Amino acid sequence: MNLFEKIACGGLGEKLLLLGNEAIARGLIEAGVIVATTYPGTPSSEIGNTLAVTSSKYGKPRYFEFSTNEKVAFEVAASAAVAGLRSCVFMKHVGLNVAADPLMSSAYIGTNAGFTVITADDPGCWSSQNEQDNRYYAYLANLPMLEPSNSQEAKDMIRDAFIISEKLELPVIFRVTTRVSHTRGKVILGKIETQKPKKFVKNPGRYVPIPAVARKRRLVLIDKINKAREISEQTNLNRVEGSGDIGIITSGVSYNYAMEAIAKINIEASILKLGMTYPLPENKIKNFIKDKKQVIIIEELEPLIENTIRSIAQRNNVKVKINGKHDNFFPLSGEFSTDIVVDGIKKALNMETNKQMKIKQAEKTPFRPPIFCPGCPHMASYHIVKRVLSPRTIWASDIGCYTLAINKPFQMADILYCMGSSIGAAMGMSKADKVAVAFIGDSTFFHSGLPELVNAVYNKHNVLVVVLDNGTTAMTGHQPHPGTGRTGMGEKTKVILPEMFAEALGIPYEVTDPYNIALSVKALRRLLKRKGEGPALIVFRRSCALIRPVEQVYIINDKCTGCFACINSLGCPALRKRNGNAIILSNLCRGCGVCSQVCPFEAIESVNDLETEKKNFLNFTQ
Repeated sequence: MNLFEKIACGGLGEKLLLLGNEAIARGLIEAGVIVATTYPGTPSSEIGNTLAVTSSKYGKPRYFEFSTNEKVAFEVAASAAVAGLRSCVFMKHVGLNVAADPLMSSAYIGTNAGFTVITADDPGCWSSQNEQDNRYYAYLANLPMLEPSNSQEAKDMIRDAFIISEKLELPVIFRVTTRVSHTRGKVILGKIETQKPKKFVKNPGRYVPIPAVARKRRLVLIDKINKAREISEQTNLNRVEGSGDIGIITSGVSYNYAMEAIAKINIEASILKLGMTYPLPENKIKNFIKDKKQVIIIEELEPLIENTIRSIAQRNNVKVKINGKHDNFFPLSGEFSTDIVVDGIKKALNMETNKQMKIKQAEKTPFRPPIFCPGCPHMASYHIVKRVLSPRTIWASDIGCYTLAINKPFQMADILYCMGSSIGAAMGMSKADKVAVAFIGDSTFFHSGLPELVNAVYNKHNVLVVVLDNGTTAMTGHQPHPGTGRTGMGEKTKVILPEMFAEALGIPYEVTDPYNIALSVKALRRLLKRKGEGPALIVFRRSCALIRPVEQVYIINDKCTGCFACINSLGCPALRKRNGNAIILSNLCRGCGVCSQVCPFEAIESVNDLETEKKNFLNFTQ
């Protein structure tokens, strides 16, 4: 049995070592989820990667899809739940911004079968453009929220989420963070349930929130969230551990840091572990804090729990010292660690802290900036565009591997907001009489680039759109998208290519292979000559180097003069400087041959007879 089969079919009591995301996937299977949808995004990606296999090979869940974006994914899953099928949608934290519109309405509409919305937050911005705290969405939408602290809880709490969802007929937000998603731990498997679809009865007075309906459903939502408060008071997800007159209130991964910290400091403390963090259990909190000498709130990012507990204490006239982020004992940004929590608790308790030890530990960690992979076709694409266009051009970047072009030697990222924003940003810059180019990946183009391209055509924005098409959603783990010819369940489907939309919109376009520098330069220049008023589009198409087999390896011969044009033009990690000359690390070289095309002295050659242009264009259907 491989790991995927064990996750899909493993029996009651079996023990597996799972990532938090893999444990969540197993939890969805145990809960009998029938429909699961996502748009891939780290730190949530492994949930989808796991379900893509378990669904296609073992039918668990019955249906899974990589949707074109998070809004679409939400609408598919939420509607399946309304139709009576236990469903789940999951995404990274910023993905919930894309899905926020249907999220708000789903709170009014409610659900028929269980429906969970998994958001994977990213404290520390390990793979994201911000570290927004998605707990606010529970408050904003008035939806119950659960937060696990480890892999076992991540699996087990998913079942609780569906039970609460069906009891209240509401979506339930399930919040994890990077450290929960990407930490591996022992997980004891539970029983796999089989869910029968529930009957759907047409009810426009509930499911179509025109103003007259929405006003009534708002009152229903208020009643449901009050019932959720009762659940929060009673559930064992919110429980007290330990004893002492020092109280610690915490949730999620912060609970782990808190437990390690009090053991390290060697103090007695009573812990209120919150697993259901919206709505909070007011009576349980009031009873917990009223006999404490001091209460310390430990939570990552915003002081959301702290604010609520301070309010509870004030409204109930509980006189207790409450410490947390408002006292600057814990940082407002970044991930916590045991040392950070130790220092915070010591500050709250007026104990001596040891900052010097932390500094010495940090100095041991070498700095390694993110870089393109060896042979990445994006390096060639940026080199080509930089060769043709002026350095005064405004480079509008987007979310994907190619954002790394912000670094040397390219330095071709001037502005970035979010997924799909490059075309919109270029349009705005062009209005300031700037020559603007939008770089966007193939998956991002399908995610949210299409309406922006339509807007560019409709409003005659004078921009160049560069689609970096590597045939996959590379940054998050090579998931499929509409241009790959296969679905998330591995089924063959129609190949949809970016140039089809250029053709349909009647704008000039070119498709070229970035591994062929000369032909691509000609294609770009040809396009710029044809470009008139409005946008134009060029597609640089070559498969991701990590999924393309190495066909040949290159070496640098004795013609090398040490000009380092190859390194300075491409920045490929396989190229290095040694003893005044350039060398190629054969264990890293992917055989793209681009460096041989930029060398002015023909000092780079292939070590075998395979043709560089054996496959000039990637056929995504193969």
